[in-house]
Amino acid sequence: QDSSLPVGVFVWEVENGRDEDVEVSIMFSLQNGTGAKEDRSGGHWNEPFTLQKDGERVAGVLLHHCPAVNPFTLAISAREKPGTGVTHVTAFNPTGLGREVWQDLLQDGRLDSPSGKSRPTEKGEVTAAAVCASCRVPAQGHKTLELALAWDMPCVHFGSKEKLHLRRYTRFFGSKGNAAPALSHYALTHYEEWEKKIEAWQNPILENSQLPSWYKSALFNELYFLTDGGTIWMEVPPDCCAEDLQGPAGAGLSHLLPVLREYGRFAYLEGQPGMLVLVALPVLMLGPFCSRFCCPSYLSCFVSSAAVAVVNEDVQPRQYLMCGQTAQVKMKNVVPHDIGDPGDEPWQRVNAYLMHDTADWKDLNLKFVLQVYRDYYLTRDSLYLRDMWPVCQAVMESELKFDTDNDGLIENGGFADQTYDAWVVHGASAYCGGLWLAAVCVMCKMAEVLGDIGVRQKYLDILNKGKEAFERMLWNGKYYNYDSSGSDTSSSIMSDQCAGQWFLGACGLDQGEFEVFPKSHVLSALRTIFEKNVLSFAGGTMGAVNGMRPDGVPDTSSVQSNEVWIGVVYSLAATMIQEGMVEEGFRTAEGCYRTVWERLGMAFQTPEAYREKKVYRSLAYMRPLSIWSMQLALERRAGQAPAPTRLPPDPTHP
Repeated sequence: QDSSLPVGVFVWEVENGRDEDVEVSIMFSLQNGTGAKEDRSGGHWNEPFTLQKDGERVAGVLLHHCPAVNPFTLAISAREKPGTGVTHVTAFNPTGLGREVWQDLLQDGRLDSPSGKSRPTEKGEVTAAAVCASCRVPAQGHKTLELALAWDMPCVHFGSKEKLHLRRYTRFFGSKGNAAPALSHYALTHYEEWEKKIEAWQNPILENSQLPSWYKSALFNELYFLTDGGTIWMEVPPDCCAEDLQGPAGAGLSHLLPVLREYGRFAYLEGQPGMLVLVALPVLMLGPFCSRFCCPSYLSCFVSSAAVAVVNEDVQPRQYLMCGQTAQVKMKNVVPHDIGDPGDEPWQRVNAYLMHDTADWKDLNLKFVLQVYRDYYLTRDSLYLRDMWPVCQAVMESELKFDTDNDGLIENGGFADQTYDAWVVHGASAYCGGLWLAAVCVMCKMAEVLGDIGVRQKYLDILNKGKEAFERMLWNGKYYNYDSSGSDTSSSIMSDQCAGQWFLGACGLDQGEFEVFPKSHVLSALRTIFEKNVLSFAGGTMGAVNGMRPDGVPDTSSVQSNEVWIGVVYSLAATMIQEGMVEEGFRTAEGCYRTVWERLGMAFQTPEAYREKKVYRSLAYMRPLSIWSMQLALERRAGQAPAPTRLPPDPTHP
């Protein structure tokens, strides 16, 4: 409940070091609106409020913003308590000097607190309000002033205005648009409990003297994107029915409707701005896999809509920008790139991405399968695994068509057919081939856990063939070549060449009978990446460049090969930690943190990419959440990760 609330609390600790009492006032002012042109559309108004409940009193001002679509109410407030008074200004002009507010405050440290509503604004006019918390701080004493901001937009239309969506918090505070006082009161009377829970969660990491300070900062602060990433958490529309949840090959998913209703729909943007990408609930801070499509990046109780997105087919044609070809928006049994454009109708119409036809991408299906098992491995949710099993089989069967020569290894199609969507790949490749083998390995493991002997043998045969082909076609004695084309850049050193090993390690499938990539080869590749892509790039101070030529010069064959992708670097660092290269992993990741958070000044807006000089791309991007895979790797090394178990047979799933 509490993580869904649209509130923020500002706690001011006031210490008086003097030998006499001091009167202190802190004022919080806010413009009615969002800073957009709608603020001047007219008809917006403010009013004071007080709410007393359970012996606690909160007072402030409501700012009613009344556009034709998506109206909302803002609330600024403060907590009244013995010795603390709350006063307000209902409305003032924020475009002027603010003299009427400042002179009022300076007279006695209080605001005049007029009663009644303000008049509605005229067209072209803006308005604002202010609330002031005041107290007397005794000599050598201490007081706390607590203020809050709440925003109540319960009902939402996306750009198409076809469907009305209710936000998650409305199940607790109602959807009538009058919840701002109750939200303010709840936040101001519960934040201390939240702080205790946050401290209990963070302290084991913050107090670990073996972890560097920059890492602690990056780990927790990169989570800004979960709330500042255009995040939405919606209730399932009431017209959604069980019949809408169709699984592949007759495997009905209608029984999952109660789960979908319980957890709702949660999404954030790929970047600001961007398509909506789907994540699952409840949230475990592991961060998304390195792809724009994130379902299910987090613990997967939210499975129904994921399955629907995978198996449904949309036959609308669309022309794609990079190739000029027209193709279906969504192909059956192919994981979509995203769940849609907020300017259209997400969930209803997926795949807003227009650069390529992602039905031909080689990595989306594989990442879905890998994440399904990863989430089962971490949650032990056997029902989830059983429900996702037919979906995994369907998308892997669809993926088999990319193995054009039946050698157990998929081939890339000679264009940028994966998340590096401007970096062309021909034939077998380290990135997609490695993900493929990891997904095939995971299929074997899931089949074993579920007791599906036939499917296990099928994918075991593919895995044995594919491993041989992968090593024969791509291993050059030190690392895996970018691809098998024999072109001028096919021998480039890709920083992400061990992505498959990364996920297998996170799932405990990187040794023994499930060892896909020889350990000696993995270590050699990681050492080569550290030597070339990290240390030989920008003096080892900016992380790992995506592509490096064997002679130590960045690969400039595409706009992405000579970029650093921060999220990829964090996942590379996690892979190094998994393989025992802990010092190298931390040094690799530190370069990105120092570059973004210190040298470039991009704190809380980590970009997707930057180059060595002058260029960065896509501020506030989701991929750097992958830093949490570093923490998972550290915990696994410390013996805290779970061990996989075998499930008993399920008579309802033959």
